[in-house]
Amino acid sequence: MKINTLGYSVKQGLKNIRRNLLFSLASIGTIVACLFLFGIFYSIVLNMEKEVESIESSLTISVFFDEGIDETRIMQIGEELKTIDNIDTINFISADKAWNMYVQDVYGGNKDYVNSVFGEDNPLMNSSSYEMTLKDISRQSDTVEKLEVIEGVRRVNSSDGTAKSLNAINRLVGYASLGVILILLCVSLFLISNTITIGISVRKEEIAIMKLIGAKDIFVRAPFLVEGVMIGLVGSIVPLGILYFMYNIMTQYLTEHFTIVANLIEFVPVGRVYTGLAPISVLLGVGVGFFGSLITTHKHLKV
Repeated sequence: MKINTLGYSVKQGLKNIRRNLLFSLASIGTIVACLFLFGIFYSIVLNMEKEVESIESSLTISVFFDEGIDETRIMQIGEELKTIDNIDTINFISADKAWNMYVQDVYGGNKDYVNSVFGEDNPLMNSSSYEMTLKDISRQSDTVEKLEVIEGVRRVNSSDGTAKSLNAINRLVGYASLGVILILLCVSLFLISNTITIGISVRKEEIAIMKLIGAKDIFVRAPFLVEGVMIGLVGSIVPLGILYFMYNIMTQYLTEHFTIVANLIEFVPVGRVYTGLAPISVLLGVGVGFFGSLITTHKHLKV
């Protein structure tokens, strides 16, 4: 498209927005609402994913050995564990270390009291184990099955219920967010379509003359495509600005006034949120505006 033609299309597109200002504002408002909610859900999901990753990294699987197993076989089991692709870290917990950790957690490290109750023998003599974290908690069941068939393994302790709960939460939030966004995007497309239709109706005679004197379809359609893109662009920029300040204010308020929140959650920095949110929002806004205009002009510009 030549520069003068592009300039004409942009100029006419802006004129169309002014002519149908009420409908244009309605379309922009709907896109703003849509992408504002999208930004909220995106921020929530991103923070939840961060917390889930943190919880997942703290979830461990423990492998206990058959009674009377020798040290050589324990070392061999450790080498076999390294061959399982979903295992991230492996830490050997000796029976003495396991007992000391138990005494510290339950009795506050009061060994004199513990010795008076249990004696000096280690009640967890057969509790040596390998403690592991996983790369992907959703594959925990498959990993546990591989561990259970290793020769010399007596028992595998895992947090299967916690893993299923985390996966269920992730899916629920993802599906809910997708459903809300799809509904609002459909409403945005409808309003943009109506706005473009009105613009076409207002300029119907002018468009007919342009077609009669040989104007190409792209020349006739371009101003309406520009109109849709401009509506989508403005509709995407406004919520990004609002969300930027809201996110900073809300995270700062929650961490300063709610100690429990500050202790439980470490919010994702706003810069990291906008690294993904900004391009996605602009792409969605411009895409909705462009395709809404394209569909409408294809349907109505048969003059």
